[in-house]
Amino acid sequence: MIKDLYDVSGKVAVVTGSSRGIGKAIALALAEGGADIVVNYNRSDEQADAVKKDIEAMGRKCITVRGNVGNFQQAQAIGKAALTHFGKVDILINNAGVNRDRTIRRMTPEQWNEVIETNLSSCFNCTKAVLESMLEQGEGVIVSVSSIIGEMGNPGQANYASTKAGIMGFTKSLAKELARNNIRVNAIAPGFVETDMLSTVPKDIREQIKKDIALGRFGSPEEVALAVLFLCSPAAKWITGITLRMNGGHYI
Repeated sequence: MIKDLYDVSGKVAVVTGSSRGIGKAIALALAEGGADIVVNYNRSDEQADAVKKDIEAMGRKCITVRGNVGNFQQAQAIGKAALTHFGKVDILINNAGVNRDRTIRRMTPEQWNEVIETNLSSCFNCTKAVLESMLEQGEGVIVSVSSIIGEMGNPGQANYASTKAGIMGFTKSLAKELARNNIRVNAIAPGFVETDMLSTVPKDIREQIKKDIALGRFGSPEEVALAVLFLCSPAAKWITGITLRMNGGHYI
């Protein structure tokens, strides 16, 4: 019975930014849980195809759809591709994100806007792309990936922090709007996770960050993915409007 509570068999999940990092781990976890997957990506065909092969090796169906989710029309095309191929979308994971770190004094309007569009506007864009399908079937799950930075801020990341805090507010409002339609909306706010983004941080700064984490280590993409799987599963069917914080005790 416990195992069945985490079963998402028969579901179709769109995972944005899922050719690598946390998005890839989420796509693989949902596939292992039984879902068919739409892998969205914006750069590497090779990486996306590799994720597709891993998912199909589990016996799941998968398509890859290239597109910039920060662009409204491209996001709609991604949703249309998912619905054309699978006939429905049960789960949307708003994961795509970038960082363009600069102090406000040095940050350009282009760096501000790119992060806002990719990280936050994409949540609106992709929700609009699949929402009618969820409303018609009378159920659905939306999970958006926020960050500890949205809670605590960080020098040089005003654009990034704004988007991640915005995701929390978006989640609460959307959860209130859609609860009557049996559509659950939640967010997850990871702390520092071993990804390509973290690898660009100088080693001495990474070590200092690690000292501030109560559990003494960074998280893994797979740990974040398991939490997302939980939020998408029947085990979380009475959970909506929350931001699940997982950061190893970094922000207590």
